[in-house]
Amino acid sequence: MGQKQRVDQQPGFVLHTHPYRETSLIVEVFSRDHGRMALVAKGARRPMSALRGVLMAYQPLLLDWSGGGEVKTLIRAEWIGGQPLLSGKALLCGYYLNELLVKLLPREDAHAALYDGYAALIQQLPEASRFEPLLRAFELMLLSELGYGVPLDHDAETDAPIEADALYGYIIDRGPVHNAAGDADLPVVAGQTLIDMAAGRFDDPKTLVQSKALLRHLIQHHLGAQPLHSRRMFKELQAL
Repeated sequence: MGQKQRVDQQPGFVLHTHPYRETSLIVEVFSRDHGRMALVAKGARRPMSALRGVLMAYQPLLLDWSGGGEVKTLIRAEWIGGQPLLSGKALLCGYYLNELLVKLLPREDAHAALYDGYAALIQQLPEASRFEPLLRAFELMLLSELGYGVPLDHDAETDAPIEADALYGYIIDRGPVHNAAGDADLPVVAGQTLIDMAAGRFDDPKTLVQSKALLRHLIQHHLGAQPLHSRRMFKELQAL
């Protein structure tokens, strides 16, 4: 068991909750300075609990907790405000983001830059007219922050700069290789797409399609056998 600690007024977001015993919740939160944390919210399911209406996903909170084990005890949660509720496709995007963080982010591993990027993206979603460029930029940041890295600007075999009009096969843990573009087992990406991704540009339709396929391939590799339920929800809604 770890050393008991007390943390106060920590900025955070609820990623997921599930019932615990008769009246409590286990709350997965993403905190700015402590990373993903598991907190038990005792009595949070009781009708008169002060926590009942506060522990909402996609809303900025200030959190107090204490404890020394893997699951800490939530003492207080305060809603900061200023964030509209998500609905429609924005809500589905938020669910996707939270699922990625729960399944890829190790517990108690701080990523302040990733937290700030997530908070900014949640703020943008209610008014966004195009969601996919925002999601691709966040996926790229997530992989980079977790240390997986996504080399984009040089051929992994020759170290030559990426050529806009060339095609590249993308090898996980190495990067783009021009000579691997004919390998049927690898995602093939245009050089211009790699250049755009490295610059954080996702407006071109071709870049958007190819970056989505490449990032999905990389994310699935790091997820392993874990499925993403949010993807299934997107497909079911598109079918309807």
